[in-house]
Amino acid sequence: MKSDIEIRKDVMDQLMWEPILNESEIGVFVKHGIVTLYGKVDTYSKKVAAEQAVKKVAGVKAVAEEIQVGIATEFHRTDTEIAEAVLHALSWNILVPDESIEVKVEDGYVSLNGEVDWDYQRQAAIKAIDNLAGIKMVNNFITIRPSITPANIKEKIAAAFERSATIDSGKINVEVDGRKVTLTGKVRSFAEQEDAVYAAWAAPGVDQVEDRLELEESVLVW
Repeated sequence: MKSDIEIRKDVMDQLMWEPILNESEIGVFVKHGIVTLYGKVDTYSKKVAAEQAVKKVAGVKAVAEEIQVGIATEFHRTDTEIAEAVLHALSWNILVPDESIEVKVEDGYVSLNGEVDWDYQRQAAIKAIDNLAGIKMVNNFITIRPSITPANIKEKIAAAFERSATIDSGKINVEVDGRKVTLTGKVRSFAEQEDAVYAAWAAPGVDQVEDRLELEESVLVW
């Protein structure tokens, strides 16, 4: 099992590996496998990229993200300009039913509201705008319309786990209560945990996923 010092080194190396990031802007603290990121970046896309980079590192159990976005002068936009850019980006993304989504912008903070049929549409809305200049934070309040029974949800998630090359389906339990999915069991890595949660969200009709998955302790064999 990796020590906190080893995890921190790997996290720093991963941040250096990302072209969009300047590792000197981001501090890293690790305790018991939990990584805390802090510092200040000039765009929201860098904040997102840093968090995603850390999740790729083996041994990371959780990420606490405390990075602040301080918009540089060249990236500053008024709320009206940001709102117009968000609406334009959503309308140009074929995965996003933009007619179902309401946009609110206040002091650079973007809130998305509305209902969609699938979680991939909900996630696509976020990805469509996270690189836009001037945004400090995106709050995704989009919900999923009910369209399938709990039994079918469980069946579809189990089938998705079986198809996955990264998920050990035999160690993950799926419970469905209405449109809420609860995952329990063991995973081998943070990346596998992410894949399992993503697969659960991808099932039609799911509007909440409770992640109770635990990381297996690595055993070194000499």
